[in-house]
Amino acid sequence: MKKRGIGISVGTHPAGLKGGGDPSQAQIRLKPDGTFDLLNGAVDIGQGCKTILRQLAADELDVPLENITHQNIDTDTGPMCTGTFASRVTFMDGNAVLAAAADLKRKIREWAAEYFECSPADVEVANNKVFVKGVPEKSLTMGEVGAMVNWGGKFLVGTGAYTPGPGQQFDPETGKMTAIASLAFGCCVAEVEVDTETGVVDVLKLVQVFEVGKAMNRLLCKGQNNGGAMMGIGFGLTENVCPYYPSMDFAVHDLTDYVITTAADMPPVMVEDIVEVPHPNGPRGAKGYSEMTASLAGPAILNAIHNAIGVWVTDYPATPERILKALEAARA
Repeated sequence: MKKRGIGISVGTHPAGLKGGGDPSQAQIRLKPDGTFDLLNGAVDIGQGCKTILRQLAADELDVPLENITHQNIDTDTGPMCTGTFASRVTFMDGNAVLAAAADLKRKIREWAAEYFECSPADVEVANNKVFVKGVPEKSLTMGEVGAMVNWGGKFLVGTGAYTPGPGQQFDPETGKMTAIASLAFGCCVAEVEVDTETGVVDVLKLVQVFEVGKAMNRLLCKGQNNGGAMMGIGFGLTENVCPYYPSMDFAVHDLTDYVITTAADMPPVMVEDIVEVPHPNGPRGAKGYSEMTASLAGPAILNAIHNAIGVWVTDYPATPERILKALEAARA
C-alpha cells in the first residue's frame, strides 16, 4: 500500500563563526586600461562568490561588471580570508570588498582633484567616468584615468578588511553565545509517498523558502536553493557511510557504494523562493545562507514519512530497511 504525507521543517543558520573573530581582506587596483583587478582569498566552490564579489566592487565603483576581474590564485600572497566555509564569504568578504572599492574611489578622487585643480569633494566617480561636479568639460573616462595614473608613475590600490567583531567563547554554564554577524532563516515543506510493502519513499513535492537579507544575484540563489535541496534529499533518504553504526559492517569505502541523489531523483514538483529583509550590517543588506539550503529537506522528509505511515524514523537516512523495521516494531 502506498501512503502519502506532508512534513515541515524550519531552521536558521549564521553567517561566519557564530562568535565572530573571522576577518577577511580585499585589495583592488586600477589597471592601465581602466579596468580593475580584485584580489581576495575567497575560493569559489560553486556558490558564486567570484560573481558576487565582482558585483559589489562594480556597484561601489559604478563601473561595468565585466571591468572587474577577480583574482584568488594564491592564498599565500593575496589578501587574507579566514576561509570559504560557514556561509561567510558574501557577508565578510563582501564587506571587505566594499571597503577596498571605497578606498580606491577615494584615492581616484584625490588624484583627479590634483589633475583638475579642485577639491576632492568636488570630484565624482560614476558611470565609468571621473569628473568635476557641474563642470562637464572636466571629465575623463576610467580608461583615460587608468592610462594617465599608471603611465604617469602612480599606482592606485584600494584595500579593505572586515570582521564582525572579536572572537568570543561559549558561556560554560549555559552554552550561550551571541551571534555576531547575521542569522538567516528558512522553511521547507515536503510531500512524500511511502510504499509500506517495500519501504521505498518517493518525494513528490518540495517547497523551500529562505530569508536571505538582500539577494545579490537571484539566479545564484535559485541554483543554491535547488542544489541544496538535492543534497538534503540525499541526506534524508540515501547517503550513509556507516549503515550499522557503531558497527563498521558494510561501511562504505568508496563512492561506488555511496548513494547520492541525481537529477533523476528530484521531485516532480519543486518550488523555491526567497524573502528579502536587508541586514543593517550586510554588504548592500545581504546575508550568507548557502549551507542552510541542504539542512531542511531531510527533517521535512522524515516528518512527512511519519505523517504518511504513523511511525517515526529517527535516524538518517530513512532507508527502506529502516522504514520496514519501524513499521514492524509498531505492529509488534
